[in-house]
Amino acid sequence: MVENDTNEKEELTQEVSHIYVDSVKHLEEGQIVKGKIVSITPQHVIVDINYKSEGAIPIGEFRAAENLKVGDEIDVLLESKEDESGMVVLSKEKVERALGWDRIIKSFKEGDIIEGAVINKVKGGFMVDVGVEAFLPASQAVLKETEKVDSGQTVEFKILKINKVRKNVVLSRKGALIYKRDEEKKKVISSLTKGMIVKGVVKNITDFGAFVDIGGGIIGLLHIADMSWGRINHPSEVVAVGDEVEVVILDFNKDEMKFSLGIRQKTKDPWEDVGNKYPAGNKVTGTVVSLAPYGAFVELEKGIEGLVHISELSWTKRYSSPSELLAIGDRVEVMILEIDKDGRKISLGMKQLEQDPWQGIEERYTVGQRIKGKVKHITDYGAFVNLEEGIDGLVHVSDISWTKKIAHPKDVIKKGDKIEAVVLSVDGVNRRIALGIKQLTPDPWDQIQAKYTPDTVIKGKVTKITNFGMFIELETDLEGLLHISEIELGPDERLETKFKIDDEVEVRILRVDGIQKKIALSMKK
Repeated sequence: MVENDTNEKEELTQEVSHIYVDSVKHLEEGQIVKGKIVSITPQHVIVDINYKSEGAIPIGEFRAAENLKVGDEIDVLLESKEDESGMVVLSKEKVERALGWDRIIKSFKEGDIIEGAVINKVKGGFMVDVGVEAFLPASQAVLKETEKVDSGQTVEFKILKINKVRKNVVLSRKGALIYKRDEEKKKVISSLTKGMIVKGVVKNITDFGAFVDIGGGIIGLLHIADMSWGRINHPSEVVAVGDEVEVVILDFNKDEMKFSLGIRQKTKDPWEDVGNKYPAGNKVTGTVVSLAPYGAFVELEKGIEGLVHISELSWTKRYSSPSELLAIGDRVEVMILEIDKDGRKISLGMKQLEQDPWQGIEERYTVGQRIKGKVKHITDYGAFVNLEEGIDGLVHVSDISWTKKIAHPKDVIKKGDKIEAVVLSVDGVNRRIALGIKQLTPDPWDQIQAKYTPDTVIKGKVTKITNFGMFIELETDLEGLLHISEIELGPDERLETKFKIDDEVEVRILRVDGIQKKIALSMKK
């Protein structure tokens, strides 16, 4: 189709001399002449070119036939001075093609934008009337798959190629749209400044923010952190695709076409006046918005959150997780403990709203006082005894017995046991009370030293065998150490094969250390 049209144009070029004439004697076939419409019928337009006869042009050669009227002057091509019926043969279509090509050559070049009307669909694309018939490849017809090209549609095209020899023009609708978009984009960019508030449309939403078209196809990123002064879990809580939004231009790079946008910057930063609104020591009410293993975040107002550390939840209870006491959405009363404006942090407390049980502790508990309590918790270094709500004292493993060697407190004390103890020390600042069980009775080591003098020989029972010796029970809860160096063993004898637990052995007192609470024994003669 395109090749045939090109051949026709080449033939037309040879026929047309582009000379306007007004007198009969100068008329020659192939000339472009001026004529006047003398009659219009449903099939033809009758034109007088000031010759001996008139010419009839098919009405289909006129683009806007409905606008024609008798008396109009038009340019026509004289194809023949006389046909079989004696009338001149004229063409409106061929003259427009010839004039159109001249206009294309003189006024346009490759890359220019030209307006044209889609004529019809052909194989591989469309034919477009831009003064001459031009070809629009299907691949260049639309910018988006949702767009379409309709016959009769008048739009702008970009000239991809002009072949002067073959009189062939190739167009691109896509190129014109891209050009128009780029021009609009340049215009918008030239008007933008940091801090400017512009309107845009949300095009896409991700987990980290939303992409907003602020005009001319310019897409900027509205980060989730710049959507609100308050806490947001997902951008969809603030915007939706298609929403028209007002945004502040925070920053942009024209070369890389990167634009940072914000919504929260349209309002005052609530942290600017946080010190005056929330002075330390004030009681305020807020909403729990997040829970972490180390504490709970409480929103005091949009954009202002504080942390209640897990250690600030209660004076009397130890929580392994804030979720044991609080849930997201709870309304709670808290006290402002500390404000870090630069770091945008507020420390909050809940236990400060209650009476501190450690206040006045040194007046309620004195050194030497005998107390009773229930064993609340046991560790490898001692047992915690509950004295009252929120007050625990520690019985260290070394303060359980004067004489017995205790490997672990659980060997002699059980959780839940009610015991009696003596107050050894009270530290209200560090919230510590030291207790002792062995202090309920006098220190027996003065008597032990008097009873077990060096070189005294006594019988005892093996209670424990180790790689460095054996522990010998001399009497109830009183043991001495028989070091391996003080045991006579044969060349092939081993301690664990020669002795067994509960064996009765005879030992000699080497020394008694009343300060270290130790007795050294020997089996050597």
